[in-house]
Amino acid sequence: MNFETRLIVLNKIYQLYNDAIKNLDVACKKYCAACCTPNVTMTALEGYLIADHMISNGQTDLFEAVQSRISKNRFKPKITTNRLADLCMKGGNPPDEEAKHSDKSCPALKDNLCPIYEVRPFGCRCFISKYDCSKSGCAEVDSFVMTLNTLFMQFVEQIDFMGFSGNFADVLLLMKSNENRDNYKKNTLNHPGTDFVSNLEIKVLMVPPEHREKVKPILDTLFSLLRPL
Repeated sequence: MNFETRLIVLNKIYQLYNDAIKNLDVACKKYCAACCTPNVTMTALEGYLIADHMISNGQTDLFEAVQSRISKNRFKPKITTNRLADLCMKGGNPPDEEAKHSDKSCPALKDNLCPIYEVRPFGCRCFISKYDCSKSGCAEVDSFVMTLNTLFMQFVEQIDFMGFSGNFADVLLLMKSNENRDNYKKNTLNHPGTDFVSNLEIKVLMVPPEHREKVKPILDTLFSLLRPL
């Protein structure tokens, strides 16, 4: 799988998701950072895209900002979406993943604005709510949107199935290194350790029966994005 093509497909997946949710009534507005937590996860491919964007746009100071603000209580995934789907299909029990509660926000935020909004990972893009989280205390998401979010997560992982996933801060700081980015592009980056989990190809899709017909056009488009690869 060509590296440059994978980046192109990732951006097409992002755009397809934007198109799928553009008519939704959501409360999320500029300067609202209620959902911007330190617990977002992302793939290595997304981390590369963000790091490359920061370096190309003179935002290397963000690496230091993330390093200095990193939450010690941040969530570190033990399993990816595709691995969870595969495990459930086989009747296995998923690992216990401790919920993390932190009063800190995303370490990349500046004055409640995201300086990397253009290239933010899918884990941020799917944080949408019908109501203002700062008032209600939690997000409210339609069940179909939850299905869409899971489906898109599976495809984001699919195009980086030889890579790994982890907490946003951990992946981003790993991709700060020129050597790590170069090795990742060449598929020679060694697994970086226990803070990360290996990705997996799609084995089974997690789409409930009541949403299968409605999701089919989007699913067909997602699969079409993979065919040239």
